[in-house]
Parts: sequence; C-alpha cells; structure tokens
Amino acid sequence: MLRCLIVDDSDRFLAVARTLLEPDGISVVATASTGALALSLAAELRPDVTLVDIDLGGESGLKLAKRLADQADGAPAPIILISMHSEEDYADLIAASPAIGFLPKTALSGAAIRGTLDGVGEP
Repeated sequence: MLRCLIVDDSDRFLAVARTLLEPDGISVVATASTGALALSLAAELRPDVTLVDIDLGGESGLKLAKRLADQADGAPAPIILISMHSEEDYADLIAASPAIGFLPKTALSGAAIRGTLDGVGEP
C-alpha cells in the first residue's frame, strides 16, 4: 500500500481526502495543516508520496515543496501539488517546483496519484 502525507490547511478536505484515498489503496500515514508540521512529519515518517496544497492559507505550498525536497538531501519522496484552482493558473510555478505533477482536488483518487507517480517512473 502506498504511504501518503497530505498537507492542506482545510481540516474538512483532509478528512474527505483520507476517506476517499484509503479504500483506494492509499494509506494516509499523516496529515498536516502547516509547513512546519509537514516538514517534521515528512522527516519522521518518510512517506512514499506527499500531496501539498499550493495555497496553505498564509503559507505557500510551492515554497513548502522546495523545503521538503531540500530537507530530504537529494532523495525526497515524490511531491504532488494539489489545488482547487486549475493547473493553468499555476503552470509556470508548478513546472519550476520540485513537484512531479499536479492534481486538481476534484480529481483526487488513488488511481490519479498512482498515474502521476507512474508518469515519472515511481512505484
């Protein structure tokens, strides 16, 4: 089972995502609503994939993605950016980030996560 960390500032979304993903073969090992907690959990749990909301309220998910990648010393878990906004709104920023891809929150599923990972040759 794929182990996932989800970073989002909406408690409601975190609960819905867990409920949606776990029956679909994605084990949500932890959730975080702040960058600091995400960094700590990623270092401790070493998830197989991390989903990061682009807009974390007062924080930038794009900056957090870079910090997560830097913290992992060259071997970060794949990062997938998520948002309620369309990919076109952030295309250049997503391309410049260390993330392997983007998923709209409305399309979030285990199959979508695996498909994004398969697109870069990950498990």
